[in-house]
Amino acid sequence: MLDVTRLRVIDALSRLGSVTAAAKELHYTQPTVSHHLARLEAETGAQLLQRAGRGIRLTPAGQLLASRAAEILGRIDAADAELSAHVGLSAGRVRVAGFSSVIGSLIPRAVTALTGTYPGLEIGLTDTQPPEALELLRTGKIDVAIIFRYAETEPEPPDIRLHHLLDDPLYLLSTKPSQSLPGLRDAMWIAGCERCRGHLLSLCADAGFEPRIGYTSDDMVVMQALVVAGLGVATTPGLALRAHRIDGIEASELPDSHRHIYAATYGEPPDPPATTALLAALTEAAATIGSGPPRPRA
Repeated sequence: MLDVTRLRVIDALSRLGSVTAAAKELHYTQPTVSHHLARLEAETGAQLLQRAGRGIRLTPAGQLLASRAAEILGRIDAADAELSAHVGLSAGRVRVAGFSSVIGSLIPRAVTALTGTYPGLEIGLTDTQPPEALELLRTGKIDVAIIFRYAETEPEPPDIRLHHLLDDPLYLLSTKPSQSLPGLRDAMWIAGCERCRGHLLSLCADAGFEPRIGYTSDDMVVMQALVVAGLGVATTPGLALRAHRIDGIEASELPDSHRHIYAATYGEPPDPPATTALLAALTEAAATIGSGPPRPRA
């Protein structure tokens, strides 16, 4: 049977890239780390390491085991969190990851309501994009991932459960009012993250053209600044406009175009009590958010 301590060693080596760094993170000596790695090779019967100059690196077998180790260790940590939660919602913790515009709008409302009801509950928050959030969820480093997806987005793995929160309308950003997509076929475009970029390409294809993308940024503030400077046009979701809107931005809602926002959990139900409470708070917060963007400041 594989030893959990040794799995932590190979996980740290995989993430950090050196025995020295792994030893420092785990508070071990370098010989202790080397001993655990040697014992792990003996237990598995596989060569997990190979020399690379003055250091070592993982073999394909070592990379496979390190990947599984990260998932196993994450599930162990998640189980510990779940047991803490079962003691009662007066204690315990729940960890959530989400993207920037939902952190600036939906999540604060939900967390405020949740901690008001359960002041002893510890909330952890990570700002990251959906693919990274789902990986954190799969490896047990978080309990809930807030993600967005479009109709053409690849489906999530079967062990991921999606809880629909809201449909967020998309807006066309420019410096002129009442712009339409077909009228911007010759414009320079500013594209966002990979999922948003894919949806932009799909929208423009439906309108009969391929957009000229001159700038790419995941930062909604930067995108708006580029638009106001006259460097291009962009699309953005309503939640992003609610979180931040620059003077001079004109927003025209794109008909029948939304991104779908979900809370994702891992594995079979039921969810731990703290996770269930957070899902309820997110659902309630989503119901209070209006569908349109804020009006420009006077």
